[in-house]
Amino acid sequence: MTARIGVVTFPGTLDDQDALRAARLAGAEAVSLWHRDKDLKQVDAVVLAGGFSYGDYLRAGAISRFSPVMETIIEQAKAGMPVLGICNGFQILTEAHLLPGAMLRNNHLHFICRDQKLRVENASTAWTSDYEQGEEIQVPLKNMDGRYVADERTLDALEAEGRVAFRYLDMNPNGSLRDIAGITNEAGNVVGLMPHPEHAVEPLVGTGRTDGLGFFTSILKKLVTA
Repeated sequence: MTARIGVVTFPGTLDDQDALRAARLAGAEAVSLWHRDKDLKQVDAVVLAGGFSYGDYLRAGAISRFSPVMETIIEQAKAGMPVLGICNGFQILTEAHLLPGAMLRNNHLHFICRDQKLRVENASTAWTSDYEQGEEIQVPLKNMDGRYVADERTLDALEAEGRVAFRYLDMNPNGSLRDIAGITNEAGNVVGLMPHPEHAVEPLVGTGRTDGLGFFTSILKKLVTA
């Protein structure tokens, strides 16, 4: 039996279907999860997809963090369940304090949409093991509130503990401190990033590359060998 990967839909989520398709392409059973349901339907891992949940009112991810489904996800993530937050999902993870720091408005105050080059800084998490440390990949990026910030002590700890998972290359598209594009928690089961790997899983669409598929094959291999 293959692993079951759940993808949460909140009001305003845009990329849930893309994430579900990416999970299927990797060989997993993709399961839709609804924000008002605490039941995770016995999934083995969860993806919080991109979009503008609840219209980004108050702050991006601030309302979604209190959705019923998040009560269970927070509990399960702390117990070791793999969770991936993409774009708005990353924002939700910071609001839920599953990842440190916060996401602010892009420093240029404009929405940005482009293909973005990244460097893999940590290839030992549940979601990145199919990459090599130092590998360069390219995936789409689209956000308005994508600037990652944290206090210096937190940033220093992330660097020292190898918890910066991805870093922007060639250009910093949103003013994120230390060019951070994604981070992981101490256990390596929770990963958040602003770029969209689910849009780079087939050569026909997105970047025309499959650089993002490794997120989903990584977690599938981890789950089926656990």
